This record gives sequence, structure tokens and C-alpha cells, in this order.
Amino acid sequence: MEKFVISGGKPLKGRVHISGAKNAAVAILPAVLLSDEPCIIENLPQISDVATLLKALSSLGADVKMINKSTVEIDPRHASYFVVTKEMAQGMRASSYFLGALLGRHKRARVAPPGGCDFGVRPIDQHIKGFEALGAYVAIENGMVDARASSLQGASVYLDVVSVGATMNIMLAAVKASGLTVIENAAREPHIVDLANFLNSMGADIMGAGTGVIKIRGVEHLHGTQYSIIPDQIEAGTYMVAAAATGGDVTVENVTPKHLESIIAKLIETGAEIEEYDEAVRVKMNGRPRRCNIKTMPHPGFPTDMQPQIATLLAIAEGTSIVTEGVWDGRFRYVEQLTLMGADIQVDGKSAVITGVDKLKPAPVRAVDLRAGAAMIIAGLMAEGITEVEEISHIDRGYELITEKFSSLGADIKRIDDYGNLAAKLA
Repeated sequence: MEKFVISGGKPLKGRVHISGAKNAAVAILPAVLLSDEPCIIENLPQISDVATLLKALSSLGADVKMINKSTVEIDPRHASYFVVTKEMAQGMRASSYFLGALLGRHKRARVAPPGGCDFGVRPIDQHIKGFEALGAYVAIENGMVDARASSLQGASVYLDVVSVGATMNIMLAAVKASGLTVIENAAREPHIVDLANFLNSMGADIMGAGTGVIKIRGVEHLHGTQYSIIPDQIEAGTYMVAAAATGGDVTVENVTPKHLESIIAKLIETGAEIEEYDEAVRVKMNGRPRRCNIKTMPHPGFPTDMQPQIATLLAIAEGTSIVTEGVWDGRFRYVEQLTLMGADIQVDGKSAVITGVDKLKPAPVRAVDLRAGAAMIIAGLMAEGITEVEEISHIDRGYELITEKFSSLGADIKRIDDYGNLAAKLA
């Protein structure tokens, strides 16, 4: 097991380059199975979730060839298998996207139930509702989700809740279905638009991505394409919050500022100075942050994946802040770790009342999930002294070269193994 050892108390300064979006990559990679020809995907983040997906694609029969560290060529023509086992998916939430992609390709999919971060109950009932509307039969058999159809027919699907996963999965299943599929109450996140743009670059006919109504007119064939994934909105937001939390001055490069509007608005409310450029955002913080209230919501609201990071910043803000979680149950499990560092946070259901303290104190903590892990790193950077963060495999699922990037900003952060040795970089 590895851990991060952080010597905090120093402001972050400099420039950091943002990688490709995890939440787009984990849907686009399975989507390649819908193509009749090889595809080249660029700007892939070097994270463990991507590595797991590429291994799963190979297991399904696809030919996967890395061109460079962020570019892969995938030839799906010999991907004849339709089973994604628990071992292939390794508890990753994004394994669910193989359901839509394999159903669209083979009219048959057998996939281990998705895992990923534990935020309480995360059902796939809306995914199944969409598949069944398209004509598939879906059952849970021997611990696997089994979907099959003699044919897929376009249909109208109204999502009972706004679901990113269900929106993407229905898109994947519908692109080669006969006729028109309409998804109402669709999620609007940037990675949904990116998936639609990728599928359209292969010859799909998708309109309305980024709005509440997405229309997919099925096509018989999809051709190969070369496509570059958008920058990661959440990685960018994480470094922006880290800059503000440490009283730093950081320029976050290779971003789409429009995707960061809700994060920028809240950072300004806390007293940060923000400068926007065409593909970069500069964040400066002088003095102690100000209190503010946050409620996470589906896009274009404040993203749930930024909730732990912003709460860590508010832990040292002047006054009392209220953070309300509007997307996932169980997202406040990280609060116990922050209180070990001296934070004053009281959780009541889906809300946390944060009374700002002067500073956080170093302590041994753990990453209870991906974004909570990023928050623990930020907390360690804020606290004067040595903080150790354990269970960092969660963090590696979503952040590329995180020690190298933080080190380039002046942070003292090292990856150490159980024996106190410097650990190798994530392969």
C-alpha cells in the first residue's frame, strides 16, 4: 500500500496543465466498440480508471495500441465478446457504460454491476428503464447485469431523475437503434456533450446534447475517427481550490473556462481573485477566505465532485458556511477525516455546517473516495507540518501525475510505500 506524505503550510505558485476529462474518457472508450473501424483517442488522462478500461477492451477482443502516453488507437473489429466480469471492471463505476456500448454492438451485454466510490445507494434503474424502452430485456442473474435484444428500436425516454450515467448509457445503446430516440430530463454535463461529439464524429446523428432534451436518430454503421477529449473540469477545479486554500497564485492551463463558471463564482464569493483567459484561469487568494454557502446540483450547478474540495477551503473561512449535497447520499464521509485535522463541521442529513477555524492541523488521514482524497491532499497542503494520506488508490483513479503536478507548484508531497521508500510513479 502507498500513501502521500505532505509537508504543508506553503502557498502554491506557478502554472499547472490540466489533463483530459476522466468522466468523458470513461464513456468514450467503451463507445469505440460501436465503431466498424479503428479509432484514435487523444488527450487521455493517465489514470487507473483509463488503464482498467483499456484492459477490459482488450479482454473483449479489441486491439489496443498506445501511440504515446495520452493517445491510444483502438481497433474494435475483432471485439466479439460481450461479457465484462467483476475482475475486468475492478469495482469501477464506469463499467456500466459497457452495457450500452455492448448492447448497441452485439444486442447482448453481460456486465458486472458497477462499483466505484461509495456514496450510498447508486442504482442503475434509469439505465435499465432506457434499455427496456429501446426493446431490451434486462435482468440481474448470478450477480451480473444481463441485457439482450433481438433488435433495438428508437423510443422516448423520460428520466425520473437527472442522471449522467443513464443519459450516456442510453445514448450509447440508441446510436445504432432503428428510428428516433428522445431522452427527456437528460443530464447536461460537459462530458455528455463530449460523448455526443465523439459519436457524431463517427457518423452518429445526435442533437441537443448539453440541453435537457437529446435526440438520437439511429444509423446502421459508425466509422473510425480521431478525437481529442476535453479538459477535465474537476481536475481544474481541484487545483483552483488548492490555490485559494493555500493563499497561492496559480494559473490553471488547458481548460475551458465556461465549464468552470459555477466553481469560479463560488471562489470569487470566498474572496479569491480570478482572471480568465481563452484556455486558462488564474486564481489568487490574499488573506483568509470568506464564508459562503454551497449547494451541489446537476450541471450547470455547482458540481458534486467539487464538494469535498470546496468544503476543505471553507473549513478555514471566516464565519459559518453551509454545504448542501443535492446529488449523492453519503458524500460527507470525508468529514470525519477533516475533523481529525481540527475542522469544525457538523453534518445533518444532506447538509454540513462548517464553522471556520484559524488553520488546520496535520494528522494521519485517509482517502475515503476519489474526490475526498483530493480534499485530503488540499487539507495537507493547508496544514503546517506533516500530513499522511492513506488509501490513495482512490485518488489514482481520477488524477494524473498528481504528486508531480503539485510539486511543480512548490508543494512538498511525496508518494511513499509501506516501508518508507519513495514509490514508483503510476504506470
